[in-house]
Amino acid sequence: MNDPQRLLDHRRDLWMALAPLWLDREPGERDYAHMADVIEQYDFTTAELERIYRVEMSPVLARHQVSLAGEWRAFDEDRLLRQLTFHVWKLTRWRRGFWMLFSGLTTMMTRHRYNMLMDVVLTRRSTPPDK
Repeated sequence: MNDPQRLLDHRRDLWMALAPLWLDREPGERDYAHMADVIEQYDFTTAELERIYRVEMSPVLARHQVSLAGEWRAFDEDRLLRQLTFHVWKLTRWRRGFWMLFSGLTTMMTRHRYNMLMDVVLTRRSTPPDK
């Protein structure tokens, strides 16, 4: 997306729903349900969600985890959204490849949480809705 505001408008809810994966506390069942609810509002494939997690979010949020002054209980939403928007807006093909290559380092502390979330999402997607 060429316009940072359009990017922010399109990704805001998803980014803020997934941000708790990087907080100090382990997400609970309600947290995962909320994240899955937000994901359902988008038409992303699991591959697209993986890319958003690894390339868009993890490079920014992993810095908060390794910083001594990082946010561990909650995020400053405006600051985080500015950081994410700026990071994604400046992603070139080369930078996407770089972050994909090094995403193992930036996702290692949250991978188990993301995998649990994807279990919830995939279960919902494979279960027919109630009539």
